[in-house]
Amino acid sequence: MTIHVEGLVAIAIFYLLILVVGIWAAWKNKHSGEAEGTNRSETIMVGGRDIGLFVGGFTMTATWVGGGYINGTAEYVYLPDYGLAWAQAPFGYALSLVVGGLFFAKPMRSRGYVTMLDPFQQIYGKRMGGLLFIPALMGEIFWSAAILSALGATLSVIVDINIKMSVVISALIAIFYTLVGGLYSVAYTDVVQLICIFIGLWISVPFALTNPAVSDITVTAVKQLYQSPWRGSIGKNDTWVWIDNFCLLMLGGIPWQVYFQRVLSASSATYAQVLSFLAAFGCLVMAVPSVLIGAIGASTDWNQTSYGAIAPKDRDQADMILPIVLQHLCPPFVSFFGLGAVSAAVMSSADSSILSASSMFARNIYQLAFRQSASDREIVWVMRITIFVFGGLATVMALVTGTVYGLWYLSSDLVYVIIFPQLISVLFVKGTNTYGSVAAYLFGMLLRIGGGEPYLRMPPFIYYPGWTTEQRIHHMTGEMEDVVVQKFPFKTVSMLASFLGNVAVSYLAKYLFESGKISHKYDFLDAVVSKHSGEIMDKTTLVTRGNNIGLSEMAPVKPRLSVTLAAAFKRRDTLAAETVEEEDESSPDSSHHDE
Repeated sequence: MTIHVEGLVAIAIFYLLILVVGIWAAWKNKHSGEAEGTNRSETIMVGGRDIGLFVGGFTMTATWVGGGYINGTAEYVYLPDYGLAWAQAPFGYALSLVVGGLFFAKPMRSRGYVTMLDPFQQIYGKRMGGLLFIPALMGEIFWSAAILSALGATLSVIVDINIKMSVVISALIAIFYTLVGGLYSVAYTDVVQLICIFIGLWISVPFALTNPAVSDITVTAVKQLYQSPWRGSIGKNDTWVWIDNFCLLMLGGIPWQVYFQRVLSASSATYAQVLSFLAAFGCLVMAVPSVLIGAIGASTDWNQTSYGAIAPKDRDQADMILPIVLQHLCPPFVSFFGLGAVSAAVMSSADSSILSASSMFARNIYQLAFRQSASDREIVWVMRITIFVFGGLATVMALVTGTVYGLWYLSSDLVYVIIFPQLISVLFVKGTNTYGSVAAYLFGMLLRIGGGEPYLRMPPFIYYPGWTTEQRIHHMTGEMEDVVVQKFPFKTVSMLASFLGNVAVSYLAKYLFESGKISHKYDFLDAVVSKHSGEIMDKTTLVTRGNNIGLSEMAPVKPRLSVTLAAAFKRRDTLAAETVEEEDESSPDSSHHDE
């Protein structure tokens, strides 16, 4: 295979378009928030809290619809042992956005938080916020690395260019416009990227479907032709595993800064809910071409194509089925356009994760934990440095770590098992404290890591009921090895144990200290007796000195974007009556701040 000049030109055009849009968005909104007195650092993190329905709907959808989403959906539909029944991402993440919109978006946005970690530091203190930052950071960095790695492999399939070069160039472009414009650049480029994905893939589907080598996909869905039906099935022994994975996607997709960054940038709490519902619909729509491409791959006689007689699944290239279909079943100009769409999809995920990680570090670690008196300019520079550092770290991992996908799987599990139950606790359960939070953290991590991670060759030390041993070929070494497979839904059980541990230990500690069973001097975390210590942050400012960070129950803003669409929705959530009602019903903070 030689380097395809047309393919390189197509990629260059897409990358240039995205770069120009990112710079334009930064320039257009460079003075955003100044009239309202919003700090520049907060503007970078959550815009001017004025993201409207059009831009917000696209950027919220792009929270999950990226390179991993469209490639992974096609891969699972194509794989003989899985099929559509195991392609859980579209439905799992769509429901994740629905649940997030129904229960989490409104309390988070109406209280005016700036990052996902703010409520944790408000209730559990600065140090606990730092501990919870670790799995959140791991998830964002490993996710960025995994999708950059997928991009390099995708480009090498189509245009045969150096994988490392494609990864580095893609990462540099994403880092640059994120550095320049923050959330505004990320949001506006998301609009362009999603349009590119949608058009690029839908242009490709008719050409691939009508290729002579492709059989009727409605027939291959239920009958075996070249491989088992792509509709897939769930075996009786795999039911609990399927449920466990689906719960992980549906509930574990909520506690991510990439999601809450968009929730908190919405122009009101009601907008945040509406954007979540729009994005849920967008996730399903964007998955359709990927599902069709996976079905096409399973319905193709590869011996009739330029790919060769051996099918992708037999060459261990099932994860590349989407670019392979684009290249070998579509005309060159169509495949290059689709390739540009895939590249755009990857950057739409990478830039969001890099910005999210740097936002949490600059605010919750640097400013709140170490430098509460830091100036706004100082915070902005910390954000810029960490955008570059975290982006560079993800790029290096994509280039040199063969187990980046395993690290991503494990870190996403830890987000589900550790952060999600604690998010429920700080938002909806009155009376939880730092002692319960620490116990929940340890319970969740121990139970999840105890189950092992085959992808990282991490053997289990907790053998849950129904475990079996299977022989598998290791993805890196190619060697056959015995792997312990946990059939028990231990991830969801770990999450529930973490939540119950938080509540139980919190109330136990509260009872022991308040009843005098344990002396107040042993309340070393200042979590029960010393409610208003410097460790537990004040509700209205989240900071003990200075006025750098404002956090009011109502964060009124003036919506500027998408005015015509937004006019259809009344911002009832900012009315005083609803605010009072919401504070009475759902705010856990009163129990921590009543005198």
